[in-house]
Amino acid sequence: MKRIFSQCLKELAQFRRDRLTLALALILPVMTLVIFGFAIRLEAKDIPILVQDFDQSVLSQHYRDRLLATNVFNPVIWADNPEKALDQNVARAVVVIGPDFSRNIQANKQSDIQVVVDGTDANNARVIRNNIKATTQSFLETEKLIPKTSPIQANTRIWFNPGRKESLYIVPGVYAVILWIYPSLLSAIAMVREKEKNTILQVYASDLSASELILGKSLAYLLVGLMMAIAVMGLGCLIFQVFFAGDPTPLLIATPIYLWASVMFGLMLGARTSNQNAAVQGVSLVGFLTALLLSGFIYPLSNIPFPLSLISNLVPARYFIEITRDAFVRGIGWPAVGINLIIIFLLGTVPFLLARKALIRMQLGD
Repeated sequence: MKRIFSQCLKELAQFRRDRLTLALALILPVMTLVIFGFAIRLEAKDIPILVQDFDQSVLSQHYRDRLLATNVFNPVIWADNPEKALDQNVARAVVVIGPDFSRNIQANKQSDIQVVVDGTDANNARVIRNNIKATTQSFLETEKLIPKTSPIQANTRIWFNPGRKESLYIVPGVYAVILWIYPSLLSAIAMVREKEKNTILQVYASDLSASELILGKSLAYLLVGLMMAIAVMGLGCLIFQVFFAGDPTPLLIATPIYLWASVMFGLMLGARTSNQNAAVQGVSLVGFLTALLLSGFIYPLSNIPFPLSLISNLVPARYFIEITRDAFVRGIGWPAVGINLIIIFLLGTVPFLLARKALIRMQLGD
């Protein structure tokens, strides 16, 4: 145990002397939090839409005003052929109100409205279509063109996040991505640097075992990761007003375990690569992409197709995101996420064993 602590103190001393590593540990996580927290928005807003009203009646004006009253659409002015507005990317949708709009309604006849939607972005196209349908239904009810009463009345209540704050969904996920990328990147660089400078030979010449070397390095970067976690989550509370929603103990216990798994992943890559470029690319490709795309951070896990859905089961960020979102949004606690801590620990044990095996093979000259 004493040798593990000595190795930990050695790593922390090297970490303090390396300004680039300090910047990597302090500045980049904060920049990532700010960029991801403000830039990622899943709810479409201010979609440019062209509404051409050829009826120019009071009824058609009411319909146009109701269509533009939401935060979803932003009106654009266009005097040419409406289809050219879509072709030239001026508008994402065109709504054409015919000249007989109000006359047909007053005569109890069907009044058609032409809606043309740009389907380049399938998600935006779906949002536009659903909003126009909902607005049309609301307009008909308000103008008493259809009865409001129905045999079935659904009373909808949004649970956990009634204000629909996107930051409550995005920011806790950003915590998981940051705390997976940067601790693993720092530990990978630290391990491969030992090999590049041949200081690893001093370890082989001593009686320090591979397990003690890995545990000493992991303890040092675990402490660095904890400071990173405190800084990032503290800034998240200040900037995005994301606070604990319930019992925080699962998050407080899971964070060191998750950081340990992240550090072990980086040490495994550092032990199995020969230079820093390869280690950084390994963390970027394997660590960052899986944490970003296969963890449920942005896309629901149910949308991940087979066989990538199988790989998502091996991504620790997937389980930590559930813990962070429970801590800051749901607030249920241990009954909801208790099993995730065990899974993260097991997934962190695998890279520890692989890194240990790689160091033993190098020590024996295999």
